[in-house]
Amino acid sequence: MSERLQPGDVAPAFTLPDADGTEVSLSDHKGRKVIVYFYPAALTPGCTKQACDFTDNLELLAGAGYEVIGISPDKPEKLAKFRDKESLKVTLLADPDKQVLESYGAYGEKKLYGKTVVGVIRSTVIVDEEGKVERALYNVKATGHVAKIIKDLGV
Repeated sequence: MSERLQPGDVAPAFTLPDADGTEVSLSDHKGRKVIVYFYPAALTPGCTKQACDFTDNLELLAGAGYEVIGISPDKPEKLAKFRDKESLKVTLLADPDKQVLESYGAYGEKKLYGKTVVGVIRSTVIVDEEGKVERALYNVKATGHVAKIIKDLGV
């Protein structure tokens, strides 16, 4: 199981395809703050709620200097369907090999309906302008999480 990130850690570098198959790297965002959130699956109720919440608050977050990237193990084609169906404005990246999920501590054992399973741990990592972890939140709830981030960041 992967280690969870701590504030001050260097955020693991990544390059993943977006919903259109275009490669996006964390380094593309150097000099800007990035909210990287990890979710289990596109087109599911909780993940849709979370992605819509980020989209609804994107202007507010961008105004405060934050960019938002969502990462799941879905393939780009499914992400494109998700984006188009829900009119999402956040950047969605595909990590079918789960290497980035693991490097961020967002994949491993979790409790699901009282059972221990291995899967995506709904997580949010806020990366500062220098590429360091500002905050790392694990086992977050899909509903109300974006509002909590906005409040915690003082946006």
